[in-house]
Amino acid sequence: MSSSNNRLPYRPCAGLMVTNSDGDIFVGTRIDMEAEHWQMPQGGIDPGEDPLTAAKRELMEEIGTDKVELLHELDGWLTYDLPDHLIGKVWKGKYRGQKQKWFLFRFTGSDSDININTEHPEFSAWKWTTTDVLVAQIVPFKREIYRRLVEKMTPYL
Repeated sequence: MSSSNNRLPYRPCAGLMVTNSDGDIFVGTRIDMEAEHWQMPQGGIDPGEDPLTAAKRELMEEIGTDKVELLHELDGWLTYDLPDHLIGKVWKGKYRGQKQKWFLFRFTGSDSDININTEHPEFSAWKWTTTDVLVAQIVPFKREIYRRLVEKMTPYL
């Protein structure tokens, strides 16, 4: 990454690990990705919005349901840098990556409550996956964050 990109701030983001009653994790494949890479729901925190409120808003915007209960909030923030080829192309070129506040939720509904065909869909498909394969399915530049998340959230699953 060039030194000028280091001056860009991180975009504040809420991340959501949503687990079902079997301990599997919700992932979706992004509409805007050519390769089949999966990710957990996440999204920007609006100015003046607290991270938990943002997380709950993102649930509705990305998976069309709020049938969850909060199990754990990760202490602190996790950050990642975008790969060089995405700097200046995403988020109107304002950010070098994201700083993420992560929440673990237990899904309390049924699979039929999940609707990724929301007003502004972000996922083209979704599935439940296990923690042992989660990291391998993620877009490469986010894998380290996902490794850390699995390690930190597993005691609460």
